[in-house]
Amino acid sequence: MRALIALLPGDGIGPEVTAQAARVLAEVGRLHGHDFELRQALVGGVAIDRAGVPLPAETVALCRDADAVLLGAVGGPRWGPNAPIRPEQGLLALRRTLGVFANLRPSAMHPRLMGASPLKPSVLRGVDVLMVRELTGGIYFGEKRREPDWAEDVCAYSADEIARVVRVAATLAKSRKGRLTSVDKANVLETSRLWREVATRVVRDDFPGVQLDHQLVDSCALRLLQKPSEYDVIVTENLFGDILTDLTAVLGGSIGMLPSASLGLGGPGLYEPVHGSAPDIAGKGVANPYGAIGSVALLLRHSLRLTPEAREVEAAIAAALEAGALPADVATGSERACSTSEAGDAVLRALALRKETR
Repeated sequence: MRALIALLPGDGIGPEVTAQAARVLAEVGRLHGHDFELRQALVGGVAIDRAGVPLPAETVALCRDADAVLLGAVGGPRWGPNAPIRPEQGLLALRRTLGVFANLRPSAMHPRLMGASPLKPSVLRGVDVLMVRELTGGIYFGEKRREPDWAEDVCAYSADEIARVVRVAATLAKSRKGRLTSVDKANVLETSRLWREVATRVVRDDFPGVQLDHQLVDSCALRLLQKPSEYDVIVTENLFGDILTDLTAVLGGSIGMLPSASLGLGGPGLYEPVHGSAPDIAGKGVANPYGAIGSVALLLRHSLRLTPEAREVEAAIAAALEAGALPADVATGSERACSTSEAGDAVLRALALRKETR
């Protein structure tokens, strides 16, 4: 197949991990006879520096024309929270422009990484959690006001916004173990009470085979660290999802391992590792690229509908880890930490080997 992929490396370690993801995507294309065109554009802090805005019009045009968008990371201390123009504004605008309201963040523990997590192996066995975060509503996109000694951020949701992301989560749960946990703060917030009502109605009317449970966000955070294997698919609003998905990093060994996919009702999906720009290690060649490479697998599965190729990338990541290609954030004890490019090399070798043995 032919596909145009918009490549947005961004800031910090974004260019480093995106380079490895692009190598893997190109190799998948070569091995399977696909024509993937990777076209690069600016976003985030580097876009502010070069174009004066965090999301240039040229980037928006490319992303709208693309079949999928692969992003690295945005942000850094050069563009702090009090700056008039911030890199994160570009990412939020991109999500809104593409209409990608459902953010999928899978987290599973590879046996080779048990020692990298602060949790006991007995807690981590069998963990395979998929978080579905609402991405274009809530407090991040609500009205904002600021006075010298007073500030306000409005959190608002419509029933339609809630229903569409719950449908995505329920559809995914139906294809997995059939369990869906909806997370809210319904004992305090009106938005959460609406969320709970809508989630109940959608699953009851449209997904009778899916088991729905409701849980308060603070209870869910505790339970994710105590009994994570009890969860299958979790759906929640924007702010809660932002916090909980970073928390699930301990379930996969490191935040550097976690990929994500942001999907809408049509148009290109947006794929990016969960980690940030990590400016403290940028340029050192030690960043973990597995989250970015895992995002390639999600891109193949959800945007290009190439499920066998997606499985091959996921299997290649597992093989690279098993072979000991462990970046510094997941290497433990006397294990040698590999570089960013060495991890990418290991995935490419595993892909080639799978092709030879088929």
